[in-house]
Amino acid sequence: MKFDEFNFCEELLEGLEAMGFEEATPIQEQAIPIIMEGKDIIACAQTGTGKTAAFLLPILDKITRSETRGKINTLVIAPTRELAQQIDQQVEGFGYFLGVSSLAVYGGGDGMSWEQQKTALTDGADIIIATPGRLLSHIGLGYVKFDDVEHLILDEADRMLDMGFHDDIMNIVDKIPDDRQNLLFSATMPPKIRVLTKKILEDPAQINISLSKPAEGVLQAAYLVFDENKIALLKDLIKDKKDTYHSIIVFASTKRLVSQIGKELQRAGIPARSISSDFEQAEREEVLLSFRNRQTQVLVATDIMARGIDIKEINLVVNFDVPGDAEDYVHRVGRTARADATGVALTFINKKDQSKFHSIETLIEQQVTKIKTPEHIGKSPEYNPRTGKKSGGYRGGGGRGRGGKRSGGGGNRNRNRGGKGGGSNRRR
Repeated sequence: MKFDEFNFCEELLEGLEAMGFEEATPIQEQAIPIIMEGKDIIACAQTGTGKTAAFLLPILDKITRSETRGKINTLVIAPTRELAQQIDQQVEGFGYFLGVSSLAVYGGGDGMSWEQQKTALTDGADIIIATPGRLLSHIGLGYVKFDDVEHLILDEADRMLDMGFHDDIMNIVDKIPDDRQNLLFSATMPPKIRVLTKKILEDPAQINISLSKPAEGVLQAAYLVFDENKIALLKDLIKDKKDTYHSIIVFASTKRLVSQIGKELQRAGIPARSISSDFEQAEREEVLLSFRNRQTQVLVATDIMARGIDIKEINLVVNFDVPGDAEDYVHRVGRTARADATGVALTFINKKDQSKFHSIETLIEQQVTKIKTPEHIGKSPEYNPRTGKKSGGYRGGGGRGRGGKRSGGGGNRNRNRGGKGGGSNRRR
C-alpha cells in the first residue's frame, strides 16, 4: 500500500514525497495503523525493515495535529549515539514541512552540546531521542520535566538490555507519566524482553517481521580458515576490487581485533578505517562520514558499533569470526542487501567455531556453502562440527537454502509500503 492511503496530514505526505517514499514495508504496514489508534506495540523487526519510519510517521502526524506544542511530547530511547543521531536525522527529513522540533541527547560531545541538550530538555522539544546514560545525567540535575510525555519509544530494546541498560530504562520510565503510549521495537525477542514488556507495556499488540532470516538478496558463503590466515584471506578477497565492493563492513569480536585488522588493511594499501567506542565523538562521526562518502572502502567494527549504522548500498559484509550469538549473525548479515539491493556475506570459520556456525545454520534454516582457503594462502581446517552434521560441503559459488533456493532466507524486499491509518485517539 502507498503512503498517500494513510490519513496522514498533507505536510507529512509532502515530506515523504520529497524523500522518495512511496510504498511501505511490512513493519510499517502493520505498525502504523495500530500506533495511530493509540495502542501499545511490541514489534520484532530486524535492521533494514523500515522500523524507524514505522514509529516516527504516526507520531509526527499526531504531534502535528496536537493543540499542545512546545513541550516534550515523545521520548525515544536508543542504545547508541549513532542510532540516536540517525533517528533525529529521520525526524528532520520526514518532518521538513511540519515544524516539529527534535534533539538527540547523547554523551561524548563538548560543553556546548550539553547546554543545547539542557535547553531542549527544559524549554521543550517535541521529540527527544536519547541514550539512557546521558539522559539520566540530565535528569539527575533536577531540571528535566517529562510531565507532558505522551509517547515512549524503546528502539533496539534487546541491544539495550545486552549493554546493561535495564535499570537505567526503568529509572527513566519512573520519571514519565503512566498515561502514555508505549512502543517497543526489538530485533530479537529473548525472555528478558518479554519481562521488560510486562513491566512497561499495557496489553500490547504484537508484530513479528522476518525474525531470524537474512534478506533474500544476501548471497552467503563461509571460508574454512585458520586464524593465522584470516588477515591474508581478507586482503586477498578485497584488494583491487573497489569497483566490485565499494562499501564493505568487517565485523570482529573485540575492539583490539578491530584496530589490528584496520591497521593491517591500511598497510596493504586498502582504504580502511576502524571505529570503536573508545573513539571521541568527533572522530567517530568523521570515520562514518568518510565511509558514507566512499572515501573509505572498508569499515571495521564490533557488533555494538555497527548495530546503529544505517548506510545504504553496502556490497559486502565479512564476519572475521563467527558471532557468539546466532541472532547476531542475522544482524551482521542484515547490513547488506537493504531494501531491494543485493549483497554478499562471507564468514570466516576456524576449527573451534564450527559448532557455533552450525547453530547459525539451524537458526536460519538453511545451509551455507563452505569454501576452502585458497592454496596460495594456506591449508583449511576440515569442517566437522561437534554435532557431527555437515552443512553445505565444499562448493564454490553461493549457498542454497531449503528447496534449492539461493541462500538468503525469508526477508521481504518490498520498499516502503504502508497501511491505512486509523484514528488518532490515544488509549486512556
